[in-house]
Amino acid sequence: MHLPLLMLLAASLLLAGCGAGEPEGGAPDAMAQAPATDAAPAPETTSQQAERGDGAVSTGPMSPVRGAPAESGPREGLPTDWPLAKVESGKAWVSCRADYNSEEGDGELLESLAFFSVVDALSPCQKGGVLRLRYQGKIAADFTDLVARVADIAERMAIHKRILDLDSAGGQVEDAIRAGDAIGGGGWTIWVREGSACHSACVFVLGAGDNRMISGKVGVHRIIRMSSTATTRSELNEELRGVYDRVKDYLSRNGVAVTVADLMMTVPNRRLRLLDKDELQEFGLDGTNAAQDDLDRLQLMRRCGEDFVLRRDAFMRSFDSECKSAGTGLDEMQACGLALRERFQFPDAKCPADSPLSEFDRMADVEAASDAPGDTSASPRPEAGTAP
Repeated sequence: MHLPLLMLLAASLLLAGCGAGEPEGGAPDAMAQAPATDAAPAPETTSQQAERGDGAVSTGPMSPVRGAPAESGPREGLPTDWPLAKVESGKAWVSCRADYNSEEGDGELLESLAFFSVVDALSPCQKGGVLRLRYQGKIAADFTDLVARVADIAERMAIHKRILDLDSAGGQVEDAIRAGDAIGGGGWTIWVREGSACHSACVFVLGAGDNRMISGKVGVHRIIRMSSTATTRSELNEELRGVYDRVKDYLSRNGVAVTVADLMMTVPNRRLRLLDKDELQEFGLDGTNAAQDDLDRLQLMRRCGEDFVLRRDAFMRSFDSECKSAGTGLDEMQACGLALRERFQFPDAKCPADSPLSEFDRMADVEAASDAPGDTSASPRPEAGTAP
């Protein structure tokens, strides 16, 4: 009888000891004891955004896209009473240099899209005539405002060397088309540099560039019709057919193969079809825009002569074959091109501004002038409503 009594007493003492360290109110909460963290979630990368599959979304009405450019006549500038707008779907920077590995990097952050905010951001670029707009983020209405307003002020300031440096997983199809129409034929070179991507709806912006330089990843997938009222597969396909007809018209007028739209139809929107180097060139998404090149050739022939055009064409062929090897960064492509120019007698004495990679010549001239003693020149700031 004594043994069970002793065992019972020992068990009671053991239980009392285990409970002595518990806080009042019961057993300890495992979640409460877990170390607290206030760290914000890491921002999504472009690849993660692309994997989510929302990079080509159509929500617009089934009517022609507003703002499609006329086939003839000068491009009209925007009014100067711009509605308030900010860059909210991504981040944008303005640089007056074509090289991004310098101390300046991507340049100054641009958030406000008010008239004089854009004027102030671009004013330092007026003297050298070179502008690079870096954008990382989603293609949305504020991105369209960004490129349209920057293009408008660049035109007013006569900044003719313009680069759109893209890193985007896509977004709204209609906004991408409007953005492309805003910069199409305006002398823009579009970059997708190493470490960057241009997926889904971003490809429509890429197609609008007068020239494209690609070192990063370009991919497509099926368009998602978010505003659809369809209840059957047949009804949804009918709606999508209307969207793709508009997409094909847009691609065609920008010198891009409509095969891109057909390819998009076959890739589920939860997957991504990356385009290789040969496909990018075959589809008209890399290098010179074929539609713009025809017009440029005629103008250059009249202004610079047949010999200039022949040398320029030969340079571009050599640049494509010698400088655009797989995995080459844009800075390496540019260095290769600058070395290649001497072989084809560029920059041209008669038409230096039209020579390949002439933006680097402009930058060198400005730096030399800045180093010269007594240089007090300053670029005038355009007033609202004026076009220098």
